Amino acid sequence: MTPFPSSRLEPCPLLRYLADFDPLHVPHYRFDVVVVGGGASGGFAALGAANAGKSVAVVMKGPATASNTQWAKGGMAAVLDPADSFATHRDDTLVVGCGLSDPEVVERVVEGGPAALAHMEALGAQFDRDAQGHLALSKEGGHSFARIVHADGDATGFEMQRAITAALVRHPRVRMFEHHFAIDVLTSGDGNVEGVLCLSDRHEKVAFATTQVVLATGGAGQIYRETTNPEIATGDGLAMALRAGAILRDTEFVQFHPTCLYIAGAARILISEIVRGAGGILRDRNGYRFMPDHHPDAELAPRDVVSRAVFEQMVRTNDTSVYLDLSELKENPHKAFPAISRHCSFFGIDIATDPIPVRPGAHYMVGGIKVDLDGRTSVPGLWAVGESSSTGLHGANRMGSNSLLEALVLGDACGKASAKEASSEPPRGLTAIAARPDADVPDGFRLNVGDLTYSLKSTMWRQMGVLRSGPVLEELQHQLRFWMGALLRWPQEGVGVWELHNMLTVSRMATLGALERQESRGVHARTDFPDFSPDGPYHLEITPQTDAGHILGVRVRRCPLHAVQQPS
Repeated sequence: MTPFPSSRLEPCPLLRYLADFDPLHVPHYRFDVVVVGGGASGGFAALGAANAGKSVAVVMKGPATASNTQWAKGGMAAVLDPADSFATHRDDTLVVGCGLSDPEVVERVVEGGPAALAHMEALGAQFDRDAQGHLALSKEGGHSFARIVHADGDATGFEMQRAITAALVRHPRVRMFEHHFAIDVLTSGDGNVEGVLCLSDRHEKVAFATTQVVLATGGAGQIYRETTNPEIATGDGLAMALRAGAILRDTEFVQFHPTCLYIAGAARILISEIVRGAGGILRDRNGYRFMPDHHPDAELAPRDVVSRAVFEQMVRTNDTSVYLDLSELKENPHKAFPAISRHCSFFGIDIATDPIPVRPGAHYMVGGIKVDLDGRTSVPGLWAVGESSSTGLHGANRMGSNSLLEALVLGDACGKASAKEASSEPPRGLTAIAARPDADVPDGFRLNVGDLTYSLKSTMWRQMGVLRSGPVLEELQHQLRFWMGALLRWPQEGVGVWELHNMLTVSRMATLGALERQESRGVHARTDFPDFSPDGPYHLEITPQTDAGHILGVRVRRCPLHAVQQPS
């Protein structure tokens, strides 16, 4: 593929494997397909493969219910209103994607919406209905019609996760492994997938031998201090895929949700776009409604527009937040949004009368592991779905409630496709791994992993946040290199160390992309390059460069849209 218009090699030493592995002393499981992650995309991939007759392991970092899906407060988009159409949903998605969405992928996902919703209901999910018994549809930013299905107002993800987990538990060909931390994808000398190395719930290493691994590990919000993501969202899938040789794409596109509850001592709870769709108004500390100054759709503008407007208003008014006003809602907000009501009431905030303090938080990894329409990566036998993947649906900016839709439609497709390619032969004997050379650590020295992790999160929030600039990104890249160099010399293993490796790796790749993309597009905003690139829209691919099994750096290249629809 001819680079367009630039390609450069970035020195970026990485460990191929984070942990030592001796197959003679580590127990093995054998499955046709191994899915890492049990949220909406991983769950549907697992069910798709199991329904195709394959044995499936679902490896989960925490309990079965701990996923990004469970935290989804909004809903799932699907064309159900007779006045709506697939063409309109497609066009809305393409507009919000700012020129980088793949029309073929968008059409496939949008047209799969009604069937995916029916599948969810068949699994037992209960969605909100109106007085006539019809599905209640809401409208969110970027959508031309009310097409958002939700459950219990703002608990859609919880209900979907409940139904998916129950389906996995009762399926005879699925076995679930909770509290198993996936360390690395195992590959053979020729680069084919051989399995996954994990730390079990007994804190012992265990290998899952398979020819097909599906990464459904969610996003990387925890690389930021302010995030709506759960603690498990440390970018594990992206980092594992890169170390295994997979191409990453558009890692600079991190979507910030504009309205996260911001109270000292409270979790950064996402306040769904549905709340603004129902009539919630954003005001500053002086009571001024500022969104009409930024977009004709005001509070229902695309999320990148709202996030930047909120951030700029915070700076303009010298405040730590702006405020969401629900006093003009026609329905009782306590009844419509019970979860938000409960959280706020603990702090004495009555959401029907009191303004709710909100600010942006890292919410969704728009870029990710480059895949084709069925979820194939550039590594034979390795697949990716959901937030960890880059399918071409979201482009430069995810439209609200399209992610759960994508997870179900493409998760099912990935499961079926991986089942077809699963080998009837058990994987060959796994190769022993010596992950790292002996390190010269001074006597008495201790690397404070917790402090380094918090410093990373704070620095990423300050320097790679809603607004970015070249000099600040260069400074950040220097700091990330410094931290990574120290971590590469630290010999200890453990979940905290492995997560920090993953977080630093994803932070470096995101910052590399942000430096290379010298334009503002979608969720990526450069103050020194405020306009679209004159070269037109392009994807940024990051490919690991290896020598004798060691990752020496990555190649960053710009690719025209027509050349990157399938993995190279």
